[in-house]
Amino acid sequence: MKAAILAGGQGSRLGGSEGTPKPLVEIGGRPILWHIMMHYVTYGFRDFVIALGHGGDAIQRFVAELRAGGAGPFGSVELVETGGPTMTGGRIKRLQPYLGDRTFMLTWADGISDVDLRKLADFHAGHGRLATVTAVRPPPRFGRLTLDGNRVTEFSEKPHDQDGWINGAFFVLEPAIFDYVEGDATEWERGPLEQLARDGELMAYRHTGFWACVDTPADLKQVRKLWDTGQRPWATWEKRACASS
Repeated sequence: MKAAILAGGQGSRLGGSEGTPKPLVEIGGRPILWHIMMHYVTYGFRDFVIALGHGGDAIQRFVAELRAGGAGPFGSVELVETGGPTMTGGRIKRLQPYLGDRTFMLTWADGISDVDLRKLADFHAGHGRLATVTAVRPPPRFGRLTLDGNRVTEFSEKPHDQDGWINGAFFVLEPAIFDYVEGDATEWERGPLEQLARDGELMAYRHTGFWACVDTPADLKQVRKLWDTGQRPWATWEKRACASS
């Protein structure tokens, strides 16, 4: 099963990265894209199809460096130019010739997680629908105030269970989903996912472990802090190495 990664977004909200494409912004000296690929490799998914757009040249150089070094643990890495202004659905559609008529995985190049990808794949195979999305709970961002009139009676961190489930990416998809995408201007999160849900073809795999979207400077600062302090919940390859030693 191939893993498709959308790495063509502009990533302007991240800021402060001196023009570096968001997938190549580093955590612990390695690009976010490398962290995501290593997570897939940990669970045996070694073949990648990467959608390029903004900053595609830089990502091509990164992959060339991987290949020059023997590609490490990665298998095949196919790079597909999908156009700068192309929306997420359009990028997925452009990957169709490279993904063929087999089940495939899909994620974005800014989300890191410790989701068990094998269990995710098994869940998808078990329900027989066209699409599976990993549902996650967003990390609490704000403290909660309990008020009595204008008086604060309690301040506490926002309980995790008060947040609803959100789209955490890490999809498993059947090739029939390409029929739900009209073209370059299609946003995956709008028409296709909404229609799949209406058709009863979208299932959710609930993940209660670690998940983070590295979308803002604050997000980047937080995950870099986790890495530097040795708290690396998404580094599943390190956990596997420790377990086998």
